[in-house]
Amino acid sequence: MTTTAITFEDAMAQLRAAIEPGRAEAMIVYHKQTREVLGVGNEVLNRFAKDWRKDLDVPGRVDLARALCLPVQVTQEMIDQARSQRLIEATGTLNANNGNEMGYQLTDAGKARALDALAQSEYFGPMPVPLEVYREQVKRQSVRNLQVTRAQLTGAMGHLVLPDSLLDHLGPAVSAGRSILMYGPPGNGKSSISNGIRDALGDKVYVPRAIEYAGQVITVYDPIVHSAAQEEVQDPTSLRRVTRFDSRYVCCERPTVITGGELTLDMLDLVYNPTARTYQAPLQLKATGGIFIVDDLGRQQEPPQSIINRWIVPLEESKDILALQSGEKFEVPFDTLVIFSTNFHPNEIFDQAALRRIFFKIKIDGPSQADFLKIFAMVAKKRGMPLDEATLVHLLREKYPTIDNTYANYQPVFLIDQMIAICEFEGIPYQMSPELVDRAWANMFVKAWESAVFLYARAILWHLTPSAEVPLMSGRKDSMVG
Repeated sequence: MTTTAITFEDAMAQLRAAIEPGRAEAMIVYHKQTREVLGVGNEVLNRFAKDWRKDLDVPGRVDLARALCLPVQVTQEMIDQARSQRLIEATGTLNANNGNEMGYQLTDAGKARALDALAQSEYFGPMPVPLEVYREQVKRQSVRNLQVTRAQLTGAMGHLVLPDSLLDHLGPAVSAGRSILMYGPPGNGKSSISNGIRDALGDKVYVPRAIEYAGQVITVYDPIVHSAAQEEVQDPTSLRRVTRFDSRYVCCERPTVITGGELTLDMLDLVYNPTARTYQAPLQLKATGGIFIVDDLGRQQEPPQSIINRWIVPLEESKDILALQSGEKFEVPFDTLVIFSTNFHPNEIFDQAALRRIFFKIKIDGPSQADFLKIFAMVAKKRGMPLDEATLVHLLREKYPTIDNTYANYQPVFLIDQMIAICEFEGIPYQMSPELVDRAWANMFVKAWESAVFLYARAILWHLTPSAEVPLMSGRKDSMVG
């Protein structure tokens, strides 16, 4: 009998098609025990049994089990059941091409079953983890079980210049695993602090490749969001391969999801794929066991109050409510350290009820003059820019008094990069001088009177040509860029 090569994806689909609803009794009698395979009932397994392909063989059970992320013994049980139901048949004797494994192919009944399964779902891939089983795994690796010490937090933020008083507030907030709101003037490192918190967590979690609820598959593992830990290299010549954890999961660093002004409420719902008839997990579910950072809160299309309202239940009860296409709603774990970061004062964008649900509110102020100089020196050293005392004196005595000596963490990077760009354009070695810092300073701010003149000119233009499209101005009261 002629056989045709088959991919792992095809093989996975073929094996799933071998499971028939209502035949669990056959397995109970055959194996003399009563249990569900990996917590998934036969009727659910049948939903995943699809993508049979005509005239294609199932490869050896070892490769197939690895592709399905199932133990070899379980895969063999499924093959035995499929053969007993005459859905697959052996292709012939063992040969050199398939090692020590027997090949199989679909029977006519198996092909008909496969087509029926394919009409219900196009999902193919590792066997999903039942939602109830996943709940227990989330509890075992909860972000609230972590105890972050001052040494860990300081080590993760060693590249930042922060006052000790700030760590006094951040430490308990991170250890509690509760929601955090960081607010303050722009450009003072709120985003960098959020990333430092992520680095301080340090350990690993197990992320399911997919979960299953009511026969519906929801893919969770996302290589863009999740950083898989390096897998242990197995000896290819070894007769026994050791799997230290359920291979339906991926061992990852604690996940971090970062969103900004692009965040919409739709991103917090299940994403349905009408072609494959499967779902993709929303961002907060992918962030389970890790951190969800909402940066630039107040710059999204939806008002900040609406975003907080969406998370009232998750923040208070550690569970989220999602909805299927049918309208059926169900609960999933919400085990995520949510960090909101905004340039607005909280009282401007939230009511008191919303603020009450955010457990920690931490203000991030600009640096002192001493810390500003420390940051300036660190950035100059990193950029290869020699320091010049006369230039620093000029900057502190002549420039900063014009803005009430308001320092921000972003300013050293901005000024030094500006001077580097000028030096490269002029063809001179990297250097600081009062003249160069004046040129750099001019690019850091927009004069307030220029904004007023622009608004006045725009009003006149609109009055003369009301039907014309006139560029809009943001109307922000501050005059700082950055």
